[in-house]
Amino acid sequence: MTELETVKLETVKFMRGKYQLNEVGDGKEELKFKQGKKTILTIYLKEDKLVFLIIFGKAEREKFENVRNEFSQYILDYYDNAKTYHDGKWMFIDVVTLQVLEEIKKLIIIKKKPNRKPFSKENAVYGKCGHRCDLCVHYTKITKDFRDMLIPHLSAVYGVSDWSLRCTGCDTPDCHCHRDGSELCEPLKCLQTKELDTCLNCSKYPCEQATVGYKELDSRNRSADDVTWAILPFVPYQYGN
Repeated sequence: MTELETVKLETVKFMRGKYQLNEVGDGKEELKFKQGKKTILTIYLKEDKLVFLIIFGKAEREKFENVRNEFSQYILDYYDNAKTYHDGKWMFIDVVTLQVLEEIKKLIIIKKKPNRKPFSKENAVYGKCGHRCDLCVHYTKITKDFRDMLIPHLSAVYGVSDWSLRCTGCDTPDCHCHRDGSELCEPLKCLQTKELDTCLNCSKYPCEQATVGYKELDSRNRSADDVTWAILPFVPYQYGN
């Protein structure tokens, strides 16, 4: 994975793990993270970089000035040279390294405090791959009402209409990996090879082979609820950093 690819992944993890926002894309290169009509962040997806547009109003500029000594000259130059319009200071910041991304995260937090509440861990059921079985549409122990709520979000994200598969969980007779002669999924094959009980016990978890849900940064439309119910149950630690 190149550093830019890692930057994209870490951006996804931060924005979805820390914030509950709608993702509004133009189908090309623009992606906005919005709360209602207010845009918190815009990202332009270029082949060789990401361009972050962050707009600071008066109150946000005051907060930044109080901590500006915590930022590199790279960020300060963007801030000082950005034009100020009626709605605030517009900063278009080129990002290609993880070091710069860490500073961008601090700017985003100045713009808006994280608002995502983590899933409750009370009565949580984890699969061997680290998924939250109790939040999965296939798990037989969830209620019909909960399953019916999940399906539209899953269909919107993954473009699949058939969610009829049922699974009673790992190490049970009706685990979907063992039904009808089905092969083990890739994470469970890896576990078998390493003689481990769960991916969570592996020193390399989360790894590229672990099933991590939808992790691409692109300009598709997704509601905040789509991300919550169709993506986060299937990523390591629900992106919680």
